[in-house]
Amino acid sequence: MIVCIAEKPSVARDIAAVLGATHNMHTYIEGAGYQVTWTYGHLCELKEPGDYTTMWQQWSLAALPLMPPRFGIKLKKDKGVEQQFNVIKQLMEKAEMIINCGDAGQEGELIQRWVMQKAGAKCPVKRLWISSLTEQAIRQGFQNLREEQDLYPLYMAGLCRAVGDWLLGINATRLYTMKYQRGKKLLSVGRVQTPTLALIVTRQHEIETFIPQTYYVLATLYRNTLFTAVVQEDDENNNPNSRGFTNKQQALQALQNISTEPLTIKSVNHKKITEAPPRLFDLTSLQVECNKRFAFSAEHTLEIIQTLYEHKLTTYPRVDTTFLPDDMYTQAINILNNLDPLYHTHIQPLRGTKLKKNKKIFDSSKVTDHHAIIPTGIIPQNLTTDQQQVYDIVSLRFIAAFHPDCLINTTTVNALCADIHMKASGREILQPGWHTVLSNTTDDRQDKENSKNQLPDFKPNESGPHQPQLTEKQTTPPKPYTEATLLRAMETAGKFVDDENLRDALKENGIGRPSTRAAIIQTLLKRGYIKQQRRNLIPTTEGIQLITHIHHPLLTSVALTGMWERKLRLIEKQQYQPDTFIKELKEMVNNLVNTVLQEPTKQ
Repeated sequence: MIVCIAEKPSVARDIAAVLGATHNMHTYIEGAGYQVTWTYGHLCELKEPGDYTTMWQQWSLAALPLMPPRFGIKLKKDKGVEQQFNVIKQLMEKAEMIINCGDAGQEGELIQRWVMQKAGAKCPVKRLWISSLTEQAIRQGFQNLREEQDLYPLYMAGLCRAVGDWLLGINATRLYTMKYQRGKKLLSVGRVQTPTLALIVTRQHEIETFIPQTYYVLATLYRNTLFTAVVQEDDENNNPNSRGFTNKQQALQALQNISTEPLTIKSVNHKKITEAPPRLFDLTSLQVECNKRFAFSAEHTLEIIQTLYEHKLTTYPRVDTTFLPDDMYTQAINILNNLDPLYHTHIQPLRGTKLKKNKKIFDSSKVTDHHAIIPTGIIPQNLTTDQQQVYDIVSLRFIAAFHPDCLINTTTVNALCADIHMKASGREILQPGWHTVLSNTTDDRQDKENSKNQLPDFKPNESGPHQPQLTEKQTTPPKPYTEATLLRAMETAGKFVDDENLRDALKENGIGRPSTRAAIIQTLLKRGYIKQQRRNLIPTTEGIQLITHIHHPLLTSVALTGMWERKLRLIEKQQYQPDTFIKELKEMVNNLVNTVLQEPTKQ
């Protein structure tokens, strides 16, 4: 018999149906030479400190750092887990071959390999690697099974991640709890959790200590168009101030100067620009969009897109790329054809023309294990409201990608009044292109907002009266994090960028993985380190106190944690040695323990 092991019963049923295994044996499905069984996610986990030696059961500063000479795994303490594992073990003992059908990602590889190790599997192992659960994808996957050894680097990256989280989390949590709370109150510390909390605490500190600065905006209304002064204050560098005047007397003098003079148009510059459709979704961008549009938490969005994947409606969700491989061009055409009944209005304009194939959609060099999240072409039925909303934005983003660019005419008008340079700018959408598909989305609303200031037909050298005004304003503090902005900060190691190409480059040093960032945010909420106020994430007193105790950059630096993430990605690519990673991590943890033990207890 060939034993197939999936991560969930529902996935096992889909695989069994394709293979022709029809006899339900309750804990596995049998038939046509196959036995298809399943785990329930993680059946195994790394051993706890007390499993290595009874000396580590009690929390003690003297015992730190805890560093097992060799890490081991154990079954989770759960009766149902033990029963299912025993079934899996018995099947594997008699198997002629095992096919690992776990989720095609780092975590899925780790889950299944641990189970096979614990079961003592000796027979050959193959790997099913698919990006959707449609019948066609499963059949193609079984026709192109991968060698187990090919995925070994992925497993090693997952193992290093788990060991790293254990080494830092166990040691740092015991260290700070015993040092600063004498064991009375748990101070939970984690490799990704703590720098994420540090981001939120730092932002809150910036907000609370912010001192507003007053400035003055000089503007004038001419032909129903607001012209704003480009301020050249009397500073040693003579640099323009983008906000306005900071010196009130200079502002009042400028207002007086332009009040008695006509405004003269000096130049009118038109420039046509194109805006490409937004990229296809990776998991983070989908979570960001759903948080902005529907106020969904990152966790809720992940739950929904995972369900849509398991219902064969969308492709594998835990991805960090926004591209499709080059060879998916024909498949993309078929998906559009299948979606036509549901989105006919948006797909019809694509008929009669050759579907464009460009590097912003199809680029195999930007795809590793999985491609962007797209619909499979199967029409959904009986979705909940939330599921339908997520399915729609994934599908419409996919359709919009093949529509023409949006053509925009931008206009910049420069004027002069009493030697003060005034400027007005506007945008006019000439050809909406992809905006016809993504109407009322975040991208579309922003562009419509920018397009409200369509300008009159100004002519150079025209001149006339105007209505000057001076407005007093104040600078505003940074905004608190929302889940959307925090996800972006985690993805880009705390750097804030709108440019998609730059975001791609920064992803290498982002903290956490797309599949784990939502869980990190939920962990901080559940442990009471942050709270939600409407959409904002605010640190609690406990969260602020924890970060106050922690001074070591190993735990609080997003950049340093991002460097670790990059090394884990390099391990996947066989460009970094796992042993080196663990050795470096042990040295850093040892340094952390020694440093904190020498700190004075009272901060």
